[in-house]
This record gives sequence, C-alpha cells and structure tokens, in this order.
Amino acid sequence: MQKYIIGIDTGGTFTDAVLLEQATGRIIASAKKATTHQQLAIGTGEALAALLETAQITPENISSLTVSSTLATNSVVENKGARVALLIIGYVRHFRLPVKAVIYIKGGHTITGDEEEPLDLDYLVEIVNGLKNEVDAYGVCSAMSIKNPTHELVAEKAISMIDPKPVFCSHRTSDVAGMKERAATAGLHAKLMPIMQEYLAGIKEAMRTLGLTCPISIVSGNGSTISSDKAVEFAGSTVASGPACTAHFGALQTREDALVIDVGGTTTDIAMIKDGAPILAAEGCQIGGWRTHVEAVDMVTGGIGGDSHVMVDTKGSISLGPGRVMPLAMSRNTPDIASWLGTGEKAKLIVGRPEKLAGQDHEVADCLLRLGPTTLHGIKAATGLAGVPLEKTLEQMANLQHIYECGFTPTDALHVLGRIDIGDAAAARLGAEILGAAAGLDAEEFSRSIIAKAEEKIENLIIDYLIQHYWGNSLAGFLNARNDHPVLGVNFSLKIPLIGIGAAARHLLPAVAERLGTSISFPDNCEVGNAIGAAMIGATNLNC
Repeated sequence: MQKYIIGIDTGGTFTDAVLLEQATGRIIASAKKATTHQQLAIGTGEALAALLETAQITPENISSLTVSSTLATNSVVENKGARVALLIIGYVRHFRLPVKAVIYIKGGHTITGDEEEPLDLDYLVEIVNGLKNEVDAYGVCSAMSIKNPTHELVAEKAISMIDPKPVFCSHRTSDVAGMKERAATAGLHAKLMPIMQEYLAGIKEAMRTLGLTCPISIVSGNGSTISSDKAVEFAGSTVASGPACTAHFGALQTREDALVIDVGGTTTDIAMIKDGAPILAAEGCQIGGWRTHVEAVDMVTGGIGGDSHVMVDTKGSISLGPGRVMPLAMSRNTPDIASWLGTGEKAKLIVGRPEKLAGQDHEVADCLLRLGPTTLHGIKAATGLAGVPLEKTLEQMANLQHIYECGFTPTDALHVLGRIDIGDAAAARLGAEILGAAAGLDAEEFSRSIIAKAEEKIENLIIDYLIQHYWGNSLAGFLNARNDHPVLGVNFSLKIPLIGIGAAARHLLPAVAERLGTSISFPDNCEVGNAIGAAMIGATNLNC
C-alpha cells in the first residue's frame, strides 16, 4: 500500500498543507486555508480535510505528519506570548531583552565552576513574590552555569515553591558561553511554551476529527524534527521552524548560491543557500530583538508582510508594521469601516473572542462582550480606563489571543490596485479612501505608496541580513533612513539570485529584485513552499 506524508505550515494568515508520496517525493496535492487564530484546529482541520478530499487518500495511508509554523516567529516579532521574568544571577554587564522584567541577583560561578558569590536567596524570594501575579513564566540564567548549574537549580526550586509556573534554566537550553544569548534562549522557551501548547493541541484535535492516527513531528530551527512533547517543553527551538522549511524548499531549486525570500502575512523570512544547501548560523539565530543560542539555519526574520498594519498620523505621515492586523478585505462581521477607521486611536478595530472573554472578571472583557468590536477610543469611553493600565491590559489580552485587531494592510492595497482578488475589495477600497484622504492621496496613490513602502522594507531587510552575515554588524538604522537623507544616496546590488516563496511573494518581490539588480524565480507550488519543505524534511527523517 502506497504511503504518504503530510506537511503543514501554519502562518499568520494562511495554513498550508501538502501531500507527498513517501517513496518518490512527488507532490500529490496541496491546500490553502485561512489561519483561524481564535481556534487553530478549525483552519488546520479545513486544510487537512481539503487535502485528503482532493487526493482521495484515506487516513490509514498517511505514515506521518510534519509541522512547520511561523506562529512562534511571529509571536516574537509582534512581542506576543507569555509574560516572562528573567532572573540573571552573577556580576554581568546589564542588558535588555523584550520581556516583562530582567532582574539581577547576586551569585554565580567562576570559569572553573567555583562559587564566586553565594546566591542571594532572600532577594530572589522577595522578587518572585512581587512578580508572581505579573508573569506567566520564568527564565533563569546564572554566570558560568555551563560549568556549574547549582545556582540555577536552587533558584528553580525556590521559584517553584512560591509560584508553580514554568521555569526555564539556561544550562538546559544552551551550553555555549554568552550570558545575554543564554538568557535570551531560556526566556524564549518560556515565552513561547503556551503558544506551542495551544497550537499542537489544535492540530491534534483536527487530526482526531479526521481519523488521522499517524505520528506527528515538528520542524525545529535547524531543520531536524522533534516530537510534539519536546516542542512544547523546548518551544524556543521551533522559533525558526518556518525559515528552516523556507531554506529547504529553496535548496530544492538550485545547486548554486541564492537567497530564499518568504513573504508571509506577518513576516518576511530570508535564508541563505550555499552551493545548493541551507547553512546553519554559526552562533545561533536572531529573531527580532532576540539574539539566541537556538541552533537554526542562517536566516533573518523581519516584521513586514502582507498583513502589516498601515497607520496614518494626524499630520498625514504613513507608517507600516511591524505589528500585524487582520486586513479589511479579509475581515467579516465587523462594523462599517467608515464608522471607526481613521488616524490616531481609530487606526484599528479591537475585536474580542467571546469564547475567550466569557467568564473573565475584567471590565475590558465585559466592555468587548457588551459592545462588540470597537476602537481604543471606544474602550476608553466605556470603561474610563486610559494610559498605561489600559495598554498593559490590551497587550496581555493580545498575548493570550483573547483579542485580535483589524486595520488597513498591504493585502488591502493589493486589492485596491486589482493585483489580487481573495477578499472584499470594496472594504479595502473604502479603507484606502479614508486613510488616503488623511495623507492627501487618492485610494490608488495611497495603495501604491503602501506597496512601495513594503518593497523598500523587504529590500532593506535583505541588505542588512547580508551585511550582518559577512561583516557581523547591522546597519538597520542607516538603511531605514537612507532614502530620506538630503545629500547622500546609497544603492546596493546583489550578485546572487532570489528565490521567492509565500502568498505575497509574486506581488512584492519582482520590484525588490529589480531595485537590487538581480533576478528572481518563483518555483512551482511556491505559494505553499514551507509546507513542501516540512514534508520533505519529514520524509528525509522518516527514510533515514
């Protein structure tokens, strides 16, 4: 009986699924469905059901299911996920990471593993008691714990006696020197655990509904696969899962050097292909503001995609990303756009998920249940809350996926310009007219400016990635402002080609390639390239 492998890629906008013939690697069928953030099992189940129906394959013919997801990557870029406190033990240079709190505590060991100073346990207990109602998980990183983890183990035990929440120690997630990177790696595991737990629960629920009983594995950042249990326990290892599949799909297309560019809804991922094969980052991957020791393909992720949020301020200035919102063209059951879309606090609509908000004892949750979708201004008027308390509440609700936001995006701009037709073009046009008027542009001019901004951001991301890859420094600040300088103009060109994948790639990358003086190709099935990469990785590991 012929056996097949399913590859799934869950992105911020779409969930893709492909069916691969195990013996030959031939792609039998593919499916693309909207990612249902409010209940991930729905979108995953729809993609799997469409795949099996198209191929006319029964569940018993499926030998394995391999999962890639950009949800972890997107969560880092958008600063969503668990609220994490990082406890840093020992004398080290202070640093910042995008977590709830970074606390420094006396203690640590020397390079030989000898105790440098006793652990200040009293202060640790005081700190945890103060934080336990403010965080969802803890990361612990002690100086030279790679030689002697005693202080991390003691801290882990002490925290668990006060607050029974997940604790991630750096010595279990990294054995390489570098306090900031080890702390970031531990913090990343803590931040992403609840997201990965919910995601895998959704996949398993969808599999049960369809009668799929095959083993499930998850692609980690280095292109290997891990079990679902390990993926939850060490969720940070999946942070570059999507880019790993991007790189492997790209490697199928060439035997030369190339850059693979995956333009998704939330992010753009770039991976390097050398002599037709993906390469691993020498010191661990960097996602957004996180430089980690997570082993991963040599890649970079930036917060620009088809669903990046477009805003116009009261002076008419336009900004794009890095936050993601639901495009107007893809939004349903929301109030009339003209009644809420505009500048300032009316730049986006906040939509509550009733099944998540029900039973919460909080006035913002009550407000959203009572009023339905509303703006930040509407919540302020209804609750009297404002400033930092309201911002923190909404941030926490977004992190926990209790709310999502709608607004204008490049996807909407593409609808206005007639380049795509996958949603409500009339809604997109109305949004472009409203925001365009605030910027002094008509709907088409405004939409063209948004696409140009998206292309420029992707171009700068590519250039900065290559500068960091070869010289180790970032010029992001300079690159982002280079076209605005009154005197100096700087252009770059590439000597290697681009390979484009992802739903938005065909619409944004040709102009980027032209600006960089290089060529671009779009392989067959590139719209579901990451799902193919996941299936190919699964097949390789299964056949080994």
